[in-house]
Amino acid sequence: WTQLRLGYRLGMCSILALWVAWDCVWGQFAKGEVSIGGRTAFPVFRGCFGLLAWHWFWGMSVYVWTRFRINYIYLFDFDPRLVDTPIDIFNDAVDETLVFFLCMLMYYKAGANDMPQWVPPGAYPMFLVLYTIKSLVFPWKIRKPLWMAIRQVLMSPLVSPTFFLTYVGDVFTSMVKVFQDLLWTACFVLSGDWLLSEAKHETSSRVHIWTESLLYKNIAIPLICLLPLWLRFNQCLRRYLDTGKRYPNLANAFKYAMSQSVTLFGAFHPLYLMHVQEEEKTISLVEDDDQDVENLIMATSRHSNLFQIFWMGLFIASSLYSFWWDVYMDWGLGRREDGFLGPRLMFPRRSYYFMVISADLVLRFMWVLTLIPPQSGAQFELPAYLSAISMTVELFRRTIWSFFRLEHEHRQNTEGFRRVNVVPLHFNTGHKHKYNERHWVGWKVLVEIVIVTSIVIAISAFSVIAAQRATHEVQLAHEAMSKADYL
Repeated sequence: WTQLRLGYRLGMCSILALWVAWDCVWGQFAKGEVSIGGRTAFPVFRGCFGLLAWHWFWGMSVYVWTRFRINYIYLFDFDPRLVDTPIDIFNDAVDETLVFFLCMLMYYKAGANDMPQWVPPGAYPMFLVLYTIKSLVFPWKIRKPLWMAIRQVLMSPLVSPTFFLTYVGDVFTSMVKVFQDLLWTACFVLSGDWLLSEAKHETSSRVHIWTESLLYKNIAIPLICLLPLWLRFNQCLRRYLDTGKRYPNLANAFKYAMSQSVTLFGAFHPLYLMHVQEEEKTISLVEDDDQDVENLIMATSRHSNLFQIFWMGLFIASSLYSFWWDVYMDWGLGRREDGFLGPRLMFPRRSYYFMVISADLVLRFMWVLTLIPPQSGAQFELPAYLSAISMTVELFRRTIWSFFRLEHEHRQNTEGFRRVNVVPLHFNTGHKHKYNERHWVGWKVLVEIVIVTSIVIAISAFSVIAAQRATHEVQLAHEAMSKADYL
């Protein structure tokens, strides 16, 4: 009966999804209406969809781990009495999916004037926000361990990370786009913009003014992009403090430091955003007797080319390094003696591993693109309606990553989170383990951690300062070009 109940509700979700898709396509091409992707509250639905998609992916992960006998309950140190089965997770997720599509359909039809507007159209995304909060908190007995883990992750490096805390930290790095939309949703709700009509949103210039504020655009959004990477970086340093092992902890920290540099350039540096060809064309059209103006413009163009090359090199290096870490360190694959895979594989077909390795190479580059803040003006920035797809693809990549990450931890105990390498079939996690005790490793390690952290902070500060200086130079060049055109 449980599976039958899940099946017919999945059918209802499919019908609602097709209904929403049909109305959006038909409304845009036949009536000239704006699709759901162009509506003002679309980031609210996109953010809630990100959380909903991860709920489905978590159920998929639990199913795969259970199916192939990967003891995730023992590895994560879960209480077996509080662990849901895959069917229970899917049942909860399908209920949330029904509410999500109903709210989206009602919001679209209310904005298109296809139904009486007894309440403002923004009330439907507001209801979805409240329902999402309810689903994240209740039942509290089941959700409490998750929130406790999130609290401990946010306290990094003050808390010694367990394997599950590092897993949560890795998931956070894949949810940057989701966190950006959740921040937008919070501002949308608290500002009262959800109370306005759709026509007011389209005509008024005072709507969403907070998106152009310095606090939101230049502080909050870059911090949202950096925070997951910073937390994971701190977890690596804390592991080094607890174990005294430079490798792999400092090498892993370096991976997140590189990603932070990519984010900082994407958030603050204007030079890589420019189209070189357009700049060269503009320079060729400038005909002015003032040689200083022309020299300033050409110097800015060369400066722009330099930083474009630097940023692209950093982008490629960070993506390839993350890909190598996924395959060789997190999954334990790429061993020549094992046919470029690993020993004692738990999944039935070797082709699965090669397909996932190939997919991860491509999807790692897409993940780095998600670190670029929205509305940055980058020429490779994805439009709003495609960002939902890239967000979902990255969550799917993280799900596939978790299959093989836990398989490797089950086989090898790679980072020493457990005292023994054998994973038992029968276990009880309702007690404190001795291997969770922390041992002081001395001042030498602590000083080394302080030095590494200081270097990363210094590089980050240098990137921001260089960005502000470059912005000033670009403004001077644009003013010179405007002056030349005027003359």
